Amino acid sequence: MITAANIYIQYGERILLDRVNLVVGERDKLGLVGRNGAGKSTLLKVIAGHIRPDEGNVSRPSESSLGFLHQEMQLPKGKTVLDEALTAFDEAKRLEARIAELNQELHERTDYESDAYAKLLVEMADASDRFELLGGVSMQAEAEKVLKGLGFKQKDLNRLTDEFSGGWQMRVELAKMLLQKPNYLLLDEPTNHLDIESIIWLENFLKDYPGAVIIISHDKQFLDNITNRTVEVELGKLYDYKAAYSKYVALRAERREKMSAAYENQQRVISQKERTINRFMAKATKTKMAQSMQKQLDKIERVEIPDEDTATMNLRFPPAPRSGLVVLDAKRVSKQYGNLHVLDHVDLKIDRGDRVAFVGQNGQGKTTLAKIIVHELSLSGGELNFGHNVSIGYYAQNQAEKLQSSATLLETMEQSSPPEMRTRLRAILGAFLFSGEDVDKKVTVLSGGERARLALACLLLKPFNLLVLDEPTNHLDMLSKDVLKQALMDYDGTLIVVSHDREFLSGLTNRTIEFRDRQLHDHIGDVNAFLEKRQLDDMRSVELSSKNGSAASPTAAKVVISFEERKRLTRNVSNAEKKVEKLEEELKNLETEMAAPTFFEQPNSQQRLQIYQQKKEELETAMMEWETAQEALEDAG
Repeated sequence: MITAANIYIQYGERILLDRVNLVVGERDKLGLVGRNGAGKSTLLKVIAGHIRPDEGNVSRPSESSLGFLHQEMQLPKGKTVLDEALTAFDEAKRLEARIAELNQELHERTDYESDAYAKLLVEMADASDRFELLGGVSMQAEAEKVLKGLGFKQKDLNRLTDEFSGGWQMRVELAKMLLQKPNYLLLDEPTNHLDIESIIWLENFLKDYPGAVIIISHDKQFLDNITNRTVEVELGKLYDYKAAYSKYVALRAERREKMSAAYENQQRVISQKERTINRFMAKATKTKMAQSMQKQLDKIERVEIPDEDTATMNLRFPPAPRSGLVVLDAKRVSKQYGNLHVLDHVDLKIDRGDRVAFVGQNGQGKTTLAKIIVHELSLSGGELNFGHNVSIGYYAQNQAEKLQSSATLLETMEQSSPPEMRTRLRAILGAFLFSGEDVDKKVTVLSGGERARLALACLLLKPFNLLVLDEPTNHLDMLSKDVLKQALMDYDGTLIVVSHDREFLSGLTNRTIEFRDRQLHDHIGDVNAFLEKRQLDDMRSVELSSKNGSAASPTAAKVVISFEERKRLTRNVSNAEKKVEKLEEELKNLETEMAAPTFFEQPNSQQRLQIYQQKKEELETAMMEWETAQEALEDAG
């Protein structure tokens, strides 16, 4: 088992973990929960040995193994997806090479009766047994099975990891950890970059996992389906519940209710005794009795109610400037890369005041259409017209990750702020729970949830009347989700939100648009009305139904094309590659420039930072265009 004893960590004036203790059994399935910034990720890093606590220690059996998937992992470049996943079997591969050498040596030698020959036979037997124990016989099949379970297609396995976005690279890292089968598996927000099918596959894998699993996640259903124990991190303390998430919520409320009742009851008893003591002390004949009663009262073990972290963001969107009656009118909009059609001649009309949810299976075009609306992607066909005086606010799916790591919180706000808002930046950061010296922290030290809060704060600096949010609840804790939802309920502009979170969407929108088979299916009402109409139980059913209830995905079929069409597709791939290479070179030059000690003293430093951020966004779009162009060429056979 893992034993963490008296762990104490302090940053500046803040005590993050206050001499906490935790024991993890060999088969525990443990959910680690708590507010953003409470110390969950820090505790995982301490357990994994990545951080040394100020006080305390962590111990685990010396022969045990540990795997840790965290949010800042980066893959080495130059290997294919399959080759990188197979590094999980490095020991097995070394044994395989040694077995081949032993076979060759045994084949060449003739001293069958010698001790040296006998030793070779023993080594051969031991190596073969160990090779089989490590899964060496089936390592490639196992690697392919896990990679496909996490969403990779067969044709992806021989592509370089460099070609994939950060989210897909994280899937490769996760695959390596699952293949290594460590005794203790530590996962920090593993579902953030997974689609629903991959999440369900991972759930099934982890349910039957033979070792211990510790998971940080804000996905209630994911935690409920895997964990049998929940540890809450709150205000430097740990609270341990032998239950999955939903039951933990009920047990926590019950515990605090009982403690509150016990506290109030004890306070009544103490108050009554104190009145009696004071009355007796006033009489000389009863002073001795009063002193005796006081001693008894002093010995009572006082009931204390642990502090509760109820601090929440103060989130309120600026009043929306009035727009025209029609906010946007999309007619016969198409988006394609080569012969890969993402959207096929779709129509969408949004009126002032509409509140629209985009739902559907991953890859059906929800984010693509959102990016077209906010001018981050161009159309392949059709037209998109905006109404009078429309101004757009946009929160991208990876908005928190796009923040510049080297900038401070205050500098990040200044980069997004119009001049008239500069005097209010500290107050806005304070409303988002960043106070005092927090504003001088670098973005790189923030947790995923804290980055999400900062990205939301940046969104409040300018007024807009069309708000487009793509998976805004990623990384947010439960209370922060509730605050964001209430702010959106109070927002008086037009809203488009892409989400798979039923609880978040419930009651938030008045139209639900399902993306299915490259078309839009418009439903009146919120997500609950939509699910009832489609006779589906939950959002997972929605995201799986496209695959189960429709024809094969357009990317699955081979298309016979002409030589000229193949040349055109090849040219598309080549042009996309060149664009990516050019942007990567520009970013490299900018990073070299920014690394100079005097960079921030230059008058144009802020402008250069903005250019750097813009180039990063352009690179992300170019990478996506390259991937889809490559897929189109491969699908052509």
